[in-house]
Amino acid sequence: MAILDKDVGVSPAKRGVPSGAAAQRKSARQRKRKKHPPSAWLFLTPWLVGIVGITLGPMIASLWLSFTNYNLLGRQTFIGVDNYVRMFTDDPHFLNAAGVTFRYVLISVPLQLTFALMVAVLLNQGLRGLTFYRSVYYLPSLLGSSVAVALLWREVFGGQGLVNQALALLGWKDAPNWIATPQHALSTIIILNVWTFGSPMVIFLAGLRQVPTDLYEAASVDGAGIWAKFWKITIPMLSPVIFFNLVLQMIHAFQAFTQAYIISGGNGGPVDSTLFYTLYLYQKAFTDFDMGYASAMAWVLLFVIAIFTAIAFGTSNRWVHYAGER
Repeated sequence: MAILDKDVGVSPAKRGVPSGAAAQRKSARQRKRKKHPPSAWLFLTPWLVGIVGITLGPMIASLWLSFTNYNLLGRQTFIGVDNYVRMFTDDPHFLNAAGVTFRYVLISVPLQLTFALMVAVLLNQGLRGLTFYRSVYYLPSLLGSSVAVALLWREVFGGQGLVNQALALLGWKDAPNWIATPQHALSTIIILNVWTFGSPMVIFLAGLRQVPTDLYEAASVDGAGIWAKFWKITIPMLSPVIFFNLVLQMIHAFQAFTQAYIISGGNGGPVDSTLFYTLYLYQKAFTDFDMGYASAMAWVLLFVIAIFTAIAFGTSNRWVHYAGER
């Protein structure tokens, strides 16, 4: 009895017996160790090394370089925000490159998505040989950013290129050299981007296959025409896919580089009409060796893309409709 009386009133934790909450925490820790064994971290090591050494590390280094004066050969000199101030106040080429890039994005992305949607709608009409046509239309997307296609495009729109030869057959003997004329050089690159419509087209086609056919049947019963079905059914039901393609292609267009570099010969000509932002960044980094200034340009581009992406997401609730919403 004395022994029993001595243990009365003593908590289980003090007697060496874990309480209910402590036992649950211990069990949770044991389950977590079983769920994430050390071998999992071993398999994640290549990814962790890659994210730190290839992505996160260079990003932090470029952020530091954007506040320095560094030319790859000398010492890094901290200059604060001078690179950013010079960019917006004392560099007309920067403002011109930004203007060219904005025109390219605002014109080429809507045209590319419109053309991709048109082709996807046509292919969705039960066309025979759909797999073949889908592969053929997707092929330019695989080659559109390659050097070979850019070289071919330069020859097609050159003074004696295929376009001018076709125009000569139609009676236009004095067609300009499209890539050497400031008024038309950017248009040739926009056409090249529109030509690579295969990737968004395939995504649109997959989205069209998910639209319920009974909606079109009900609309037909109510007397709706083709255009009414397209604007009242297809576009709303496809709006999430349109939003996805819009964000993806917009980010891709802001980063366009290869086409402008090859077609202009690396100088953004004629008269800076194809001087894309990324091309000017490349010139500052690897021609002028002004790595600090180029790093600042890269971070400005990142913020611009982030702002446009945020605007797209912020306005999406007005025109993007998801299944199940009222």
